[in-house]
Amino acid sequence: MMKRFGMVLVLLISSTCFATAEDLPELRTVPKVDLQRYLGTWYEIARFPNSFQEDCDQATAQYSLREDGAIDVLNTCLHKKDKSLREAKGLARVEDPATGAKLSVTFLPSWLRWTGIGVGKYWIIDLGPLYEYAVVSEPTRKYLWILSRTPVMEPSLYKKILDQLSEQSLDPSKLIPSR
Repeated sequence: MMKRFGMVLVLLISSTCFATAEDLPELRTVPKVDLQRYLGTWYEIARFPNSFQEDCDQATAQYSLREDGAIDVLNTCLHKKDKSLREAKGLARVEDPATGAKLSVTFLPSWLRWTGIGVGKYWIIDLGPLYEYAVVSEPTRKYLWILSRTPVMEPSLYKKILDQLSEQSLDPSKLIPSR
């Protein structure tokens, strides 16, 4: 009897966790991304906490188009303590050619990329009309980055972006500003 109760309890807890994630509306992306305009250098303005950037003060992302249509990604991070520059090289592919707003990204070594493991979703959910800023997240909303073409963003623009995050069920209070 206790064993059966334990299994029912586990199932109830599990279904509650899944129901919460499923209750969120689908994350909306921008209608169209001109990849040529999106390429180049982006400065991180703020992000949700994540394990792979916990020691970063400042970060940039550099995107460049490859001949095969994929995108080379070079992320840099200024380490908080020793101020050394750390780099991570990755590969992105457009997953939604109709909009260009959904990409998959991996930072695995090239000899492991064929496995399909370690691939993250990179969805562009907001984009400035002049490609001066971008907001990137993914369907579970665990990750979020606010990016700018310049190292500093106008406070009024930042506030506008924050106000729009809640419309996508994203919590702006979780953001960590870059230094």
